[in-house]
Amino acid sequence: MTTDTSAAIAGAYEHPTRDAPEKSTPQLHAEVARGALDDAGLTFDDVDGFFTAGTPSWLLSLVDHLGLSGLSYYDSTDVGGSSYVAHVGHAAAAIAAGKCEVALVTLAGRPRQEQLSPLSDGPEVPFEESFGPSAVGLYALAARRHMHEYGTTPEQLAEIRVAASTHAQHNPDAMYQEPVTVEDVVNSRPVADPLGLLDCCVITDGGGAVVVVSPEVAADLDRECPTVEGQAEAAKHVEGGHLDVTYTAAVESGPRAFAEAGIDHDDVDYASIYDSFTITVLETIEDLGFCAKGEGGAFVEGGTLQAPDGDLPFNTDGGGLCNNHPGNRGGMTKIIEAVRQLRGEANDPVQVPDCEVAIAHGTGGSIGTRMGSCTLVLGADR
Repeated sequence: MTTDTSAAIAGAYEHPTRDAPEKSTPQLHAEVARGALDDAGLTFDDVDGFFTAGTPSWLLSLVDHLGLSGLSYYDSTDVGGSSYVAHVGHAAAAIAAGKCEVALVTLAGRPRQEQLSPLSDGPEVPFEESFGPSAVGLYALAARRHMHEYGTTPEQLAEIRVAASTHAQHNPDAMYQEPVTVEDVVNSRPVADPLGLLDCCVITDGGGAVVVVSPEVAADLDRECPTVEGQAEAAKHVEGGHLDVTYTAAVESGPRAFAEAGIDHDDVDYASIYDSFTITVLETIEDLGFCAKGEGGAFVEGGTLQAPDGDLPFNTDGGGLCNNHPGNRGGMTKIIEAVRQLRGEANDPVQVPDCEVAIAHGTGGSIGTRMGSCTLVLGADR
């Protein structure tokens, strides 16, 4: 890894609720913000940078609600579930540029209480909405094409849910803690062929937050602060209809983030990978370069993803498939679990020994149409 880092993550907090009928979204923002700042040993008065997404019409109201009176920088970049992985990189860049020193990043949402928003209100809607696309349908399209092109099987996709559930049994906050088998996944209720219910992520209320700080602030804290070693973003679109749904924008974000951090794949001890659906994980693993395109099915077999001893332990909190997918945006929890692993604070049975390098990868939009990828490389506090 590089020895010069622009920023570190001093605080991380995941809201324990998965169902919040008596809390508002602003209240959840406040609670996760407090949790992350407490974890860092900082206060709201220390915050001079604020990052959030999904609140375009009331960002400033949220700043007021949190009492962030000392802001010199804010950012509401919204690229779906990958927003918060992007925010860590944006915060590191802002810190390096001298725009702020203590950046608070928050996520909160209540999709279990509120009607789900439309897939998009973008310029494509008048041309595509009449054909009835759905989130799961678009991911099913990608899964079926991957199977057609590379011979990937439902059983191989099921290995991803099996690994996530094996980890979730050790997480008392996970929404689904019962381990499942490959047969359970393959035989689960069909949702959109070839994806069954257990190929799909949970829908949860709640949220999470992280605090990104300058190296100088980190040095003064009595807290392990994993360092931001590299971060990159990329977008992929439908290219006028010439769309290949068997790969994601991780083919660009991954290599750039790895190069910035000065690492290769053998250096990665732990991976948090966005798992909206099992096919999301499979394609991302290939696109990040852990195996060749089309070999993801074989790669995930045999316990590769299972902690602590698999070749690529992933989503040791249970991930979006079993633990938490707050506000239908899973990037935040990916960062939080990577921080836990690097601090040695993951649940004991799934703590990766001597974890020094972790990645957190976010997926925004849909791999079946237009989407964005964000890859973050974190290093243990040195």
